[in-house]
Amino acid sequence: MSSLAFVPAPLARLPWRMLLLVVAIGSFGLVVLYSAAGGSLRPWALNQGIRFFVFLAGALVLSRVRVSFWARMALPTYGVLVVLLVAVELLGAVRGGSQRWLDLGFGFRLQPSELMKVAVILATAKFYDMLPPSDTRRFGAIWPAALLIGVPAALVMKQPDLGTALMICFGGATVMFLAGVPLRLFIGGALAAAAAIPLAVNFLLHGYQRNRVLIFLDPESDPLGTGYHISQSKIAIGSGGVLGKGFLNGTQSHLDYLPEGHTDFVFATMSEEWGLLGGIFLIVAFLLVINWGIRVSLAAQSRFARLTAAGLATTIFIYVSINLAMVMGMAPVVGIPLPLVSYGGSAQMTVLICLGILMAIDRENRQTARP
Repeated sequence: MSSLAFVPAPLARLPWRMLLLVVAIGSFGLVVLYSAAGGSLRPWALNQGIRFFVFLAGALVLSRVRVSFWARMALPTYGVLVVLLVAVELLGAVRGGSQRWLDLGFGFRLQPSELMKVAVILATAKFYDMLPPSDTRRFGAIWPAALLIGVPAALVMKQPDLGTALMICFGGATVMFLAGVPLRLFIGGALAAAAAIPLAVNFLLHGYQRNRVLIFLDPESDPLGTGYHISQSKIAIGSGGVLGKGFLNGTQSHLDYLPEGHTDFVFATMSEEWGLLGGIFLIVAFLLVINWGIRVSLAAQSRFARLTAAGLATTIFIYVSINLAMVMGMAPVVGIPLPLVSYGGSAQMTVLICLGILMAIDRENRQTARP
């Protein structure tokens, strides 16, 4: 008899290697937040830890939901969230100059744009699942998906939230590409977007967003103003060296030189104290989780499950890659946090929802593979 025979089958079949990686990433994030607060659980580490384990438990619950349910609810959920995004524009609460939240009362606020990152992937995957594969390359299979992606992206840009709008576009475009939409359309779209960048920068972006793009192109033009975040982030990352300055010994964050060192720039806070080795640990851990998601997609039995899994894994990749590029000065600052590490519940919730649905797909893959 196996030594693990006493473990209930649903628990034994969970992807424990992936879950342990996620717990390791989240726990390391709590250590970084504890240090960022000067060696205190408050105001960040304790709240973050509670949210992390609550959302992780929620992900385990989502893993028990059948994939057919996600397929049935994909388009209705998308529709509800589009209505909520319109409601945000009309009734939303304003925080930090942005209108992104619906006040539900009793201290609860909902940010529909975060849930839309997942919903747009489910909806686009459902759309292509309903189409015969032979019709995917026709124009009638392209413009409805473009609308599914473009409508929420435009509403989110209105809030304004450039980072979330980009993630909605990237996630939906990934599903379109994997569904079989011709590559030439993506190349043409990329060229058109590149040509439109000057117009967007001058006429569509808000002033602070425009400044972020311009400072990315010329980081040294305003090192004490708009470029201050990036300059201090690079100093923090570089000063950590290979082994870092040691736990609780960071100076950039503790002396308040590094703005947002517990949220968007938490990787810089970590790198200063844990050095290159700490950065490699986080990057490798995330890559292993993303690789697991890709393998789940490859093993999926239905087109919907395959496209959904690939889109969700890509969403996690986009979170990580854009945040790392941002804090290293390789991309404009667009307000995308490092999931499971940065303080805040929105990205944490989104990524764990992604993992919960991926685990549901993985569970059905295993059931199908068993003789």
